[in-house]
Amino acid sequence: MKVLIRVLLALTVMTGAVLAQSQTGDGLRIYLVDTEGGAATLFVGPSGESMLIDTGNGGENADRDVGRIMAAIEDAGLQQIDHMITTHWHSDHYGGLAELATRIPIRHYIDHGLPQDNETVQTFIEGPYRDMYGAARRTVVTPGDSVPLNGVEVRVMASAGEVLQQPLLGAGEPNPYCADFEGQEDPSDNANSVGVHFSFGQFRGLHLGDLTVNKEFELMCPTNPIGSVDLYVVSHHGLPTSNAQVLVHGIEPRVAIMNNGTRKGGNPESMTTLHTAPRLQDLWQLHFSVLSGQDYTVPGIFIANGVDDQPDTMPLAPGPTMPGSPVAPGFPGFQDHRGPAHWIQVDAQRDGTFTVTNSRNGFSKSYAASR
Repeated sequence: MKVLIRVLLALTVMTGAVLAQSQTGDGLRIYLVDTEGGAATLFVGPSGESMLIDTGNGGENADRDVGRIMAAIEDAGLQQIDHMITTHWHSDHYGGLAELATRIPIRHYIDHGLPQDNETVQTFIEGPYRDMYGAARRTVVTPGDSVPLNGVEVRVMASAGEVLQQPLLGAGEPNPYCADFEGQEDPSDNANSVGVHFSFGQFRGLHLGDLTVNKEFELMCPTNPIGSVDLYVVSHHGLPTSNAQVLVHGIEPRVAIMNNGTRKGGNPESMTTLHTAPRLQDLWQLHFSVLSGQDYTVPGIFIANGVDDQPDTMPLAPGPTMPGSPVAPGFPGFQDHRGPAHWIQVDAQRDGTFTVTNSRNGFSKSYAASR
């Protein structure tokens, strides 16, 4: 009997090792998790090392959003988060951090530093956050820094209101969209967002958090320090206070994925900029948006959540989204949904080919390497 138990234990260990090995592979996996207009993007490199950007909403939504993040983490077979980037100190981006830290070890915390004039956030950073990174390590990044994700090159493009001054290798050409730029002010912590460029072999991508249009201009003008990308994680949930033409058209993404909510993001101004971007083949969305209008809505096969919640008439003005808040007149029931949700997954290879999959319907589309 003891021999049989030892054999079963050995088989269990071997099976676990095989499963762990199968979760690493040779590619880069990216999970874009639905946090109802918050943000959470999980990267898993070819060695199995991980990087998570943002943790969704806080308050009464923290448990919901962290549950969805953990579902992606479990799908990836991870036992820890190696690098945790908080792009900026807004509750839809750092709100789930404390809850997540109770569910899985986090080894390295990354942020842009202490925000100004926000007592609530300062209390969090100097209290619970200090306790979290005190048991691990913390890095306050500046543009040009690298995040050591094994097998993937991750370069900080923006942080604390500063942007990269030296172009990436092969970039630096004049940006023709600078002349038509029209700025708009956003004095909030959005402008301080940590933004990163990531590359895996020939595959290129960009994630700028909620970086605002004025900072996009500073980054992209007069020359383009990025060049073109294969994947653009749409900034600021698809809101027009980000996603200026000077950035979106300048980087010429082939695929864009928008982490929006039902009534947050996907505004016609942003959708117009995205749909008219040179080289764009497809826009994918974490959520159906009632703000897009019928002219800007992508086919449901590219939308991970909310495609069955469409009203008879689509409004062009935002309404309340938080559970318990008054419902917009004429659109009952458009509050954030509870329970499980679907993610969008990107699987990239070193040769620049990649596949995007909608976990709601299993629809996948593969993209050739950029020429």
